Amino acid sequence: MIKGNARTKQITGRMRETLGKALGDKSMQRKGRNEQLRGKAHEMTGKAADRIRKRTKH
Repeated sequence: MIKGNARTKQITGRMRETLGKALGDKSMQRKGRNEQLRGKAHEMTGKAADRIRKRTKH
Protein backbone atom coordinates (compact mmCIF):
# COMPACT_ATOMS: atom_id res chain seq x y z
CA MET A 1 0.00 0.00 0.00
CA ILE A 2 2.74 2.48 0.90
CA LYS A 3 4.72 1.63 -2.22
CA GLY A 4 1.70 2.22 -4.46
CA ASN A 5 1.06 5.63 -2.96
CA ALA A 6 4.75 6.53 -3.31
CA ARG A 7 4.73 5.44 -6.94
CA THR A 8 1.61 7.51 -7.57
CA LYS A 9 3.35 10.60 -6.15
CA GLN A 10 6.31 10.02 -8.43
CA ILE A 11 4.15 9.64 -11.53
CA THR A 12 1.99 12.66 -10.65
CA GLY A 13 5.11 14.71 -10.00
CA ARG A 14 6.61 13.68 -13.33
CA MET A 15 3.41 14.69 -15.11
CA ARG A 16 3.31 18.05 -13.30
CA GLU A 17 6.97 18.70 -14.11
CA THR A 18 6.44 17.88 -17.79
CA LEU A 19 3.35 20.07 -17.99
CA GLY A 20 5.28 22.89 -16.34
CA LYS A 21 8.01 22.55 -18.96
CA ALA A 22 5.46 22.61 -21.77
CA LEU A 23 3.80 25.72 -20.35
CA GLY A 24 7.04 27.41 -19.34
CA ASP A 25 5.90 27.49 -15.70
CA LYS A 26 8.99 27.17 -13.49
CA SER A 27 6.94 26.99 -10.30
CA MET A 28 4.95 24.01 -11.61
CA GLN A 29 8.18 22.31 -12.69
CA ARG A 30 9.64 22.77 -9.21
CA LYS A 31 6.49 21.47 -7.51
CA GLY A 32 6.50 18.43 -9.78
CA ARG A 33 10.15 17.68 -9.05
CA ASN A 34 9.55 18.06 -5.30
CA GLU A 35 6.59 15.70 -5.48
CA GLN A 36 8.73 13.13 -7.28
CA LEU A 37 11.41 13.38 -4.60
CA ARG A 38 8.85 13.01 -1.80
CA GLY A 39 7.46 9.92 -3.51
CA LYS A 40 10.93 8.43 -3.88
CA ALA A 41 11.75 9.14 -0.22
CA HIS A 42 8.45 7.55 0.82
CA GLU A 43 9.21 4.49 -1.28
CA MET A 44 12.71 4.13 0.18
CA THR A 45 11.37 4.48 3.74
CA GLY A 46 8.83 1.74 3.06
CA LYS A 47 11.52 -0.57 1.68
CA ALA A 48 13.72 0.03 4.72
CA ALA A 49 10.81 -0.71 7.05
CA ASP A 50 10.11 -3.95 5.16
CA ARG A 51 13.74 -5.04 5.53
CA ILE A 52 13.68 -4.30 9.25
CA ARG A 53 10.45 -6.27 9.68
CA LYS A 54 11.96 -9.26 7.86
CA ARG A 55 15.11 -9.21 10.00
CA THR A 56 13.22 -8.85 13.27
CA LYS A 57 10.49 -11.23 12.05
CA HIS A 58 7.67 -8.85 13.00
